[in-house]
Amino acid sequence: MKTVRIPILGAALILLTINVFAQSARLRTANRSFDNYGYVDAVRGYEDFLRSDKKNDPVERKEALEKLAYSYRRLQDTPNAERVYGDLTSNFADADSRNYLYYAQALASNKKYRESQKMYSKYAELQSADLRGRKSAVSYMDMNRFYRDSAMYRVDYLPLNSRQADFSPMYYKGGLVFVSARNETGIVKRVFNWNQTPFLDLFFAPDTAALRGVRDTYRRSSAGALGGAAEGNNSMSEAAVATEDMPMPVTKVERFSRTINTKYHEGPATFFKDMSKLVFTRNNYNGKAKKSTAGVNMLKLYFAEQKTRDWGNVKELPFNSNDYSCGHPALAPDDSKLYFVSDMPGGYGGTDVYVVDYNDGQWGTPINLGKEINTEGNEMFPYVDSEGNIYFASDGHEGLGGLDIFYAELKDGIAYKGVQNMGAPINSEKDDFGLITDKERNTGFFSSNRLKGISDDNIYSFKRTCRPLDIMVYDAKTKAPIEGADVRIVKNGSNQDMQQTGMDGGTKICLDGSTDYEFKAIKEGYATNGVRFSTLTQSMKPQMGIDIYLDKSENTILRGVVKREVNQNPQEGVTVTLRDDKTGKEKTVVTGTDGGYEFEVDPSKNYSLRAEGDKLASNQQQLGKNKKNKAKVVENDLSMYGEGDVFTLENVYYDLDKYFIRADAAKELDKVMGLMKKYPDMSIELRSFTDSRASDNYNLRLSERRARAAFDYLVRKGISPERLAANGYGESELVNDCSNGINCGEGDHQLNRRTEFKITSVKKDAE
Repeated sequence: MKTVRIPILGAALILLTINVFAQSARLRTANRSFDNYGYVDAVRGYEDFLRSDKKNDPVERKEALEKLAYSYRRLQDTPNAERVYGDLTSNFADADSRNYLYYAQALASNKKYRESQKMYSKYAELQSADLRGRKSAVSYMDMNRFYRDSAMYRVDYLPLNSRQADFSPMYYKGGLVFVSARNETGIVKRVFNWNQTPFLDLFFAPDTAALRGVRDTYRRSSAGALGGAAEGNNSMSEAAVATEDMPMPVTKVERFSRTINTKYHEGPATFFKDMSKLVFTRNNYNGKAKKSTAGVNMLKLYFAEQKTRDWGNVKELPFNSNDYSCGHPALAPDDSKLYFVSDMPGGYGGTDVYVVDYNDGQWGTPINLGKEINTEGNEMFPYVDSEGNIYFASDGHEGLGGLDIFYAELKDGIAYKGVQNMGAPINSEKDDFGLITDKERNTGFFSSNRLKGISDDNIYSFKRTCRPLDIMVYDAKTKAPIEGADVRIVKNGSNQDMQQTGMDGGTKICLDGSTDYEFKAIKEGYATNGVRFSTLTQSMKPQMGIDIYLDKSENTILRGVVKREVNQNPQEGVTVTLRDDKTGKEKTVVTGTDGGYEFEVDPSKNYSLRAEGDKLASNQQQLGKNKKNKAKVVENDLSMYGEGDVFTLENVYYDLDKYFIRADAAKELDKVMGLMKKYPDMSIELRSFTDSRASDNYNLRLSERRARAAFDYLVRKGISPERLAANGYGESELVNDCSNGINCGEGDHQLNRRTEFKITSVKKDAE
């Protein structure tokens, strides 16, 4: 239903410049409908004019063809748009360059990519400054890029859809709020002149768990052709009824709000994280409709708060204007920014994505997201996930046709890695937009007018499924499968999990899209070998396989787990480097969630091993020769100390009401001294605590003296005071229930009279 989505943006149409000549009555009638955005009536008028007078004036015929094609474009009747643009460009050499662009877009929406490529190339020749022509022509040279993830997602039609437009879902209290042109009241509803469809309202489906998708159940013929020119164009009747292969919607849907919905367009909407406030799109109407200086009723963004039973305090946002539109709101996960779409002056194309700061009820000045996101075309329907990354729809970036959904990681408001087309099956040759999802993009919802729905825009769900890869490990000489071989999965340079081959020498994984892999096979008595594999360039084959061959070897496998010293949990993201002390050659791996690393080493050589990570103290070891014991596998775990780690000095206790260092406590502090000498760039905070006896103020002063005593002890042992801090916390953090008024034994109270140390930095330049 792009015919509603575009005016809901309120974008002022850039009409083709046409010389005004004396016109026939039929042409004048059609032009009146066109000028009033009544494209349904305009199509009928232009088709009647072109059929009735085959010998009409060439100027009038060109005008009629241009406006007829443009009307079909606005009505999203791409078969007829293709037909008329083809007629126009083949018969009028001086046709405006935009007609070649629109022709290319119509061809792409009809999956005629080779023909579309030619028209994009033609447009690029005529308008070299507009990058859409050249980029799209190049992208259609290799269509595999749009299908490489097609086996990873399952897309399902949702039973909440109606026979009218349903689109732009948004999460709300366990359900979905979405935009719809359905009529739930049975009362005759006003229709939108653009395409003779009802005005839009917001509706609510209360339970997303009940929205079980229907796969390949709903069928729909090609888009209805007002001109009747496309083969097989039998549009579905509004009186269509349920059949065995076309069940009617069954999911409960209700009107979202009586106060938000009006007789004009409402939606899309976005909600603040507490779900008590929202921002929504509406025509320029808040009790009274207003128009621009050009006589167009634009769109505006409105704020509302939830009252006892409904929403109230509706007010428009301060950056709205009567002369341009603002719509399609999307809030950042912390409510600090609002992303929206506008055709305000100064943008890059038709509609651009903007962002504005929000702070305690105050709105800042909108800022264009820039040319990394916005193009000469239309960008719309933004959504921001819980990580602050943005999804949006565009017909300006290279895509499969119509609107495609794109993704970008934002850093300081900039798409620093560019934008990524989501690809099939989420994108199609038709309009795909309004996506919402979790941060891992495992599940979500989006809108599309693809041909699997009943009619117009519909809402679909998607779920990540498995794209399998079979991994087989063989003996290189005998070609026999190797059972029990470890297969380390390396993804984009970082270790992931470890799997083991079965009796058939095989294992299987599910691939991620747009990822570079390396699979390393490791087996005692064999030389380690790896195979690289990438889903950046692979086609849409549903299942693939790789083979890894291992040669016999006398080398040793050095393996281990990098752990965090404070809790002995595996440490992810640590760079482990093995260095040959004689040649200086190095091998490097980055640990994954299991903290594991593996290297193949020559037992006759000396090596050094170094582990480094962000905000972690580097750990370096010397590995001597291993020639005598001839072990084929050497286990070597590594421990890492990191900023923020807190260690309790198990035996640093104090006598009641005392703060001097006991002999048993001195032994533990000597261990701290040894640690700080091993890591000369490490700084710590000494944190002392008391039991609950005595007053709070007394205990606070006592704990401060105890922390200072530990501080002084380490300084006397040669630790620089600049690397130490000492603080007392009194009885604020008891380790048991022995609080004020609780009868506890001396042993329980002593557990609270303790000293901890917290690592505050591991590098000299750390703050």
